[in-house]
Amino acid sequence: MRTPAAVPADHTPRIERPVFSRSKVFMDTPVIIEVVGEYPTEAVEADIEAAFGWFAEVESRCSRFDPTSELMQLCARPGEPVTVSPLLFAVVQYAAAMAAESGGAFDLAVGGEMARRGFNTNFRTGESVPGRGTDETRPSYQDILIDPERQAITLVRPLTIDLGGVAKGFAIDLAGRALRAYDNFIINAGGDVLARGHNRDCAAWSVGIRHPREMDTLADVVRVSGMAVCTSGDYERRTPDGLGGHILDAVAGTSTHHLSSVTVVAPTAMVADAFATAAFVLGPVLGIEFLERNGLGGLFITPALASFETRGFAEFRE
Repeated sequence: MRTPAAVPADHTPRIERPVFSRSKVFMDTPVIIEVVGEYPTEAVEADIEAAFGWFAEVESRCSRFDPTSELMQLCARPGEPVTVSPLLFAVVQYAAAMAAESGGAFDLAVGGEMARRGFNTNFRTGESVPGRGTDETRPSYQDILIDPERQAITLVRPLTIDLGGVAKGFAIDLAGRALRAYDNFIINAGGDVLARGHNRDCAAWSVGIRHPREMDTLADVVRVSGMAVCTSGDYERRTPDGLGGHILDAVAGTSTHHLSSVTVVAPTAMVADAFATAAFVLGPVLGIEFLERNGLGGLFITPALASFETRGFAEFRE
């Protein structure tokens, strides 16, 4: 969600440049792309379509909700090394590295438990997709072996990989590469944003951070250029009984309840996406330490609506 750009402090007239804006739905999320500047219409529209194409490609390969996806075909072959596409390998490899870096706070092996909790419906077809690995000895990221030389992945036991904490961010970054010919653009995928250059008023992009309890209210606003902003929140998806969120503490096997949202500002959307998920599980104290140790800025909001932030986060505010 973005707010209108602020008027320059010196009150000089705004210079409004042309904006090409298009929107589509991928991953059950509205995706809006805007390109700012004077360009041939046909060329811009073709490049925006190419950017959208990356969302479709990532979804087709990384979706846990489509039994025909490359990811689910991998999960159907536990115990054997499976050579996968460069795209799927890159996402799984990064997710596994994030799991190790966060001590398992971020764990891509939670797909089976997610499915058991009701997060298993294909939004396009309405069909339920079963998961693997839901016994009392829950699988973890350590049950996923990565072989860079062969570009192969081995699941040492039955499990379902969930890439929900990285795939959308990766799609945003790939879409951004498709728009690299343009100095000024923004990609907004359900509030997760990658912004380059400046908006139509020649200012840094203004990105609103949603209030976790008041749907039409902003908790904060940041100004970014050449950065990504991603938020993980307990309001995004709930269990059918409404008692639990979709972000799980993989070690405890429960939904996390000590935060309502975490927003991370990072150089890429995949990094911001993954770190927001990990920090959400870690909580405000360990989460802030985790972000600061990795040189990232973040804002944490608790269920009581108390706010905590990393050192330096204020520099992103308007």
